[in-house]
Amino acid sequence: MTGASDGTRLSTLLKSERETLLGRWVEIVAGNMRGRLTADELRVELGELYALIERAVLGGPADERGEAAGELRSALAEMSRSRARRGFTPTETATSVFALKQAVLERVEASADTAAYAEFAGFSARVDELGLVTFETYAAAREQVIADQMEQLLELSTPVVKLWDGILGVPLVGTLDSARTQVVMESLLERLVETGSQIAILDITGVPAVDTEVAQHLLKTVMAARLMGTECVISGIRPQIAQTIVALGVEFGEIATKATLADALAYALAKSGARPGERTDA
Repeated sequence: MTGASDGTRLSTLLKSERETLLGRWVEIVAGNMRGRLTADELRVELGELYALIERAVLGGPADERGEAAGELRSALAEMSRSRARRGFTPTETATSVFALKQAVLERVEASADTAAYAEFAGFSARVDELGLVTFETYAAAREQVIADQMEQLLELSTPVVKLWDGILGVPLVGTLDSARTQVVMESLLERLVETGSQIAILDITGVPAVDTEVAQHLLKTVMAARLMGTECVISGIRPQIAQTIVALGVEFGEIATKATLADALAYALAKSGARPGERTDA
């Protein structure tokens, strides 16, 4: 979108009535914001866009238009990313740009300038292009926001807690897939480096079902911890899960397994030679 407007009547109108048009643009957009952005905030944001649109769309040397067009796209992209992070819909974001057409059309009709009215179609098409830029950027930004939130949820859903001196616990709740296993493994290894713990308890009481894939994920986590010199205990093996594991032919080998977290903690305390009365750090 680097070409200038073919006509000059509309360009003159936009420049001579800049404050009026900008004020109307802000008014239209503010009506769709439901108070989430103030008129002053919108005026600053849309004022910058208006100035760039004047330079990129309404004339001037080709090199200046090209530079302004790049700045305009960057400004629209930043606005879209900001709106995505703040929870605006893509329609609300794109409409903020499209609303400029309504403001301009109202002034063109009020002026009864037929030449400016004829030029409006070209201007409208260029504003539509800008609206599409915001929509596309918003979609990409929103996908990134969702991906970041999913990563944060994964981290929150896989805490590694200190149960006792030298003993860590990893309570697992929900489905254990490849992505989550990676988070569990990374979190556990980081805590092992921080604490130097010798025993880690992987509690699967909250895992609804264990199939071959889940079992393999558990084994990978155990092997990673073993490479750090830590013994792992798997707790929360309910009767139904035990039957499933046997039916699947999954072998945990030398890995200690316990029915409950309490049993696993008792085992870990005995293994480490610690007794409750000797606890030194909560």
